[in-house]
Amino acid sequence: MGGKWSSMDPSDVEVPEIKTLLERDPYLQPYEKEIRKRYALFKDYVEKIETSSGSLDRFSRGYETFGIHINEDNSVVAKEWAPGAHELFLMGEFNNWNKTANPYKKMEYGKWELHLPPLADGSCPIKHNSEVKIIVKNHNNELLERLSPWATYVTQNKAESNTYKQRLWHPSPENIYKFKHPKPKRPQSLRIYECHVGIATQELKIGTYLEFTKNLIPRIVKQGYNTIQLMAIMEHAYYASFGYQVTSFYAASSRYGTPEELKELIDTAHQHGLYVLLDIVHSHASKNTLDGLNMFDGTDSCYFHSGHRGQHPLWDSRLFNYGEYEVLRFLLSNLRWYIEEYGFDGYRFDGVTSMLYHSRGFGQGFSGHYDEYYGLNVDVEGVVYLMLANHLLHYLYPEVTTIAEDVSGMPGICRPIAEGGVGFDYRLAMAIPDKWIKLLKEVKDEDWKVGDICWTLSNRRWMEKTVAYSESHDQALVGDKTIAFWLMDKEMYTHMSLLSPPSPIITRGIALHNLITLITHALGGEAYLNFIGNEFGHPEWLDFPRAGNGDSYHYARRQWNLVDDEMLKYKFMNNWDRAINTLEEKYGWLHSYPAYISWKHEEDKVVVFDRADLIFVFNFHPEKSFPDYPIGVKIPGTYRTLLCSDDQEFGGETRVDKNVQHFTTPEPFSNYSNKMMVYIPCRTAIVYGRET
Repeated sequence: MGGKWSSMDPSDVEVPEIKTLLERDPYLQPYEKEIRKRYALFKDYVEKIETSSGSLDRFSRGYETFGIHINEDNSVVAKEWAPGAHELFLMGEFNNWNKTANPYKKMEYGKWELHLPPLADGSCPIKHNSEVKIIVKNHNNELLERLSPWATYVTQNKAESNTYKQRLWHPSPENIYKFKHPKPKRPQSLRIYECHVGIATQELKIGTYLEFTKNLIPRIVKQGYNTIQLMAIMEHAYYASFGYQVTSFYAASSRYGTPEELKELIDTAHQHGLYVLLDIVHSHASKNTLDGLNMFDGTDSCYFHSGHRGQHPLWDSRLFNYGEYEVLRFLLSNLRWYIEEYGFDGYRFDGVTSMLYHSRGFGQGFSGHYDEYYGLNVDVEGVVYLMLANHLLHYLYPEVTTIAEDVSGMPGICRPIAEGGVGFDYRLAMAIPDKWIKLLKEVKDEDWKVGDICWTLSNRRWMEKTVAYSESHDQALVGDKTIAFWLMDKEMYTHMSLLSPPSPIITRGIALHNLITLITHALGGEAYLNFIGNEFGHPEWLDFPRAGNGDSYHYARRQWNLVDDEMLKYKFMNNWDRAINTLEEKYGWLHSYPAYISWKHEEDKVVVFDRADLIFVFNFHPEKSFPDYPIGVKIPGTYRTLLCSDDQEFGGETRVDKNVQHFTTPEPFSNYSNKMMVYIPCRTAIVYGRET
């Protein structure tokens, strides 16, 4: 493929449903030719793949032939793509580390193959869990040590070196984990628990897959989440990179356990009805050479663009060449691998903005003008790769979900490819956490503009689904603060006990934390995400062991004892988070039409909106409570309080009698033909539902 684009005139290419896209957003009409061009390139890629490989299905099973494999007769077959190599060898414990004893045979198109017969006794020449290395002879006749890009298991022995070693993972049949439970269907409402296996333990160490399975899955289920998003699974040599400097794309991180133990984790999640997403990193790769992809064949290209285009200016990492045929095989097969081998249900694609633009999003502020999405800064190869990825996944796996981490807001990211879109199911609402942190850092809450908050929460493209969140791992990292920490860090160490004197700071903090959680959940999108521990206002930041902190695990863990202690106030935020998820499960506002905001009053700091036949009322005022406050009601009837943040179990003052019935009157108010009077205390959120 090599970056050669289609010779077709884009205006001649039929985009089956482009009319739908252009009718929905007439501002896209001047860019119709560019949309058609992208679709033409996508079709051209698919056609070339199917012509040369037979089918996209076969093409995306590269892991079945590339890398090192054991046949049924215990012979070994190995295959690599290393177009820049002069010679290729396999060495390891099996040949007493002889670098040149076992050469690969050079094939067409930069491929190399090696065959090893069984030993005389019929056993495999390379034993399970034994170490191997690939030796690349470059054109200077240097012998370079490399790991296979297709390695499925790599381990680190810190006592010897920080460099990872490739081990052949080929357990005996009785030791291969066998899945016992069916995969769940894609939830209508995604309530996502973003989590990291390593920090999921309370102990000062790296947590394991089995500990997560035993200790965390029950918590997640009890908390009302139906989806897990696992971070930092793809192997990364530097733990503090949070998993975003991937070295081995096919290897599940061994620092948490074995591949079979990860399978058990996912199977157990499925047993409990949890849908499991993987945080996939196809936007860039680690610059490591000894245990990464970089310079695998002795050149600076191979999997990446050579020169400046292959370097990320901010992340100090390598950038894939999405126009190269074998790079597409490697990445698309990687998507198949984690579903077929481990049972993942879908993906959150990291760093999508970097893939969409030549600037990599670095130093670029996106104003929302459409020229930014269809100009020369757009990396069309990256766009087309994402179209291919979504096409492949949704064609092969009807229940799959894909989420784009894109800060730019490119139109059509979450529309079908047949319309000229990129094919994702959801995009992350990255402006929402930025808004909350900006308010908490710079503005007193008595000066918050509720109209501005509502705009940020509701400003999304029509019919492009969004994952709303008030904070994720980005906000939890050292150098920033969680919302709870911004609100209460002055007294979180001294006044979170029920036995300590009442504290206005803690009372305010819990109240606002609860309001922020609910309004983001109910108004901000079509799915909701929470980062592990934030559901109960986890104190302090997240900081991985590194040279700068003396390799300490003190901040690289989750202090579950805080929420489990009935004498501490963390339980109030945890209870509220669980109650919201429980109510959403019953009423399904996330998969309902977006909310209609019927009232926002700057002086009163009151917001009213309805969604999924529920009425949400928020009073952000620090002091004013309002008896007999009028709100507009769409459907007349009798309403009851379903959820109130002022309840004692949520850290409130129990000022609202939840048994009181509320009756509508046929009086027009705030664009509705009915009115209802409610009591709404300061810093309180209430959800009303109609009695049937």
